[in-house]
Amino acid sequence: MLKFVEKFRDNSETYKKSAPLKKDWININWGAREEEVKWLNSFSLEEGTKKHLRILLYGPAGSGKSSFINSVDSVCQNRITYPAAVSSSGDTWTTMYKTHQIQKGIARQYHPFVFNDVMGLEGIRGVREEDIKHAMQGHLKEGYKFNAKSPLQPSDEGYNKNPDRNDMVDILVCVVSANALPMMKDDTLNKMNVITTAARDYDIPQMAILTNIDETCPLVKKSITNVYKSKRIRRMMEELQSKLGIPLTNIFPLKNYHEEHDLNSDIDMLILKALRQIIQIANDRLNKAEGSCFYLGKECAPVVC
Repeated sequence: MLKFVEKFRDNSETYKKSAPLKKDWININWGAREEEVKWLNSFSLEEGTKKHLRILLYGPAGSGKSSFINSVDSVCQNRITYPAAVSSSGDTWTTMYKTHQIQKGIARQYHPFVFNDVMGLEGIRGVREEDIKHAMQGHLKEGYKFNAKSPLQPSDEGYNKNPDRNDMVDILVCVVSANALPMMKDDTLNKMNVITTAARDYDIPQMAILTNIDETCPLVKKSITNVYKSKRIRRMMEELQSKLGIPLTNIFPLKNYHEEHDLNSDIDMLILKALRQIIQIANDRLNKAEGSCFYLGKECAPVVC
């Protein structure tokens, strides 16, 4: 325990010693919100592929998975919304496998992508790696209730024995809180490594989102537009890259909506930039899979001429 506290103290001190950079290491046009929304509203899948892209979120409890779904929905509807229940205690809140559609702002019109999230990863109280593997392959039925003590078995009621391509995941997104990153426990990290390895085996692309950036960096708290001037945020992204093997180009720092009454265009831009990359990578993977003999690591039946 003492070693863990010392490790946390050392990491915290490292992150605190952060003078701002003179220039952003990534350029963002903070005034381009409407252009990003226009692109999002015009995005569509190629006819005959899938009904929607399926985006699977995972990460430690309280990292902001459900809050990210709510933030995306808020931006898309141009008002603060809370379609996914969130925890205020830091404990895992998601107990059931549920698909979240994102409305376009017009009643009963939805974007061609959906989100699923899972229980937090914490130790013996968290989601089992096997269940996330099942989710990636489309084997989890809607409404399946997660059981930290036992993973889903093929003989169980919640197991989808014959998933179609609409059930299968197109991209895996790890959500980590910047507050929790310095004190992430080994058992959580071990689970994450098992999951990332499985995603690679299934040829599922991966991204990561670093949340709560305003709470861990005074420079960003002062203005969210300072995010790419912050050495602290840069080091956290690099640490996340090292832990997960995800390239920096696929790691996005952002702030979720959780206490605001109104939207903020700068917060929206970070959410929209991350969402655009998620959609584009997932769509690239879908198009690649559609043109090959393999889909999610499963060999297609041979064509008889």
